[in-house]
Amino acid sequence: MASAADERELLARAKQGDRRAFDALLKPYRDRLWATCLRTTEHRADAEDALQDALIAIWQNLPKFRGEASIGTWAFRIATNAALAVIRKRREVTVGEDEQAQSVFEPDDPGNDFAEDHEIRDTVQLALSKLSEDFRVALVLREYGDYTYEQIAEYQKVPVQTVRSRLNRGRKQLKEALLELQ
Repeated sequence: MASAADERELLARAKQGDRRAFDALLKPYRDRLWATCLRTTEHRADAEDALQDALIAIWQNLPKFRGEASIGTWAFRIATNAALAVIRKRREVTVGEDEQAQSVFEPDDPGNDFAEDHEIRDTVQLALSKLSEDFRVALVLREYGDYTYEQIAEYQKVPVQTVRSRLNRGRKQLKEALLELQ
């Protein structure tokens, strides 16, 4: 990851329209942005749409970035909002349809057994899909987006104690769902 000084320099250049600086600025966050979109939307195609929408929004709004949070935190918030917007759009389109959820994940380590890795990820994805949206979003933001409790509270517009409760209850429900799926 770039040093704070390097990140500031890349940010300044990106704000002036330098696309290479923008790419370099977001490179350390791309995998986690992708994971956040994928875990939130639960569909590969939706995650791709959400990530593309997020990157466009980040680029277009970069001049407005004030630096009150880190560029990574700001980008994750935009990506999460984009993923939730895709979910809302999908719900509007698929109301009344019996939509089959299918998740596709790439392995983190190509040396692992792909089939086993794929099975584990599908099981976790299926278990996550059983949670309420509030619990799932809180867990995804915390575990995959590395949001702090305070950032999640701000994002979900709830007190920090509610976030703690959602994460605690969400983890318990996720564990129960994983046990049921085994």
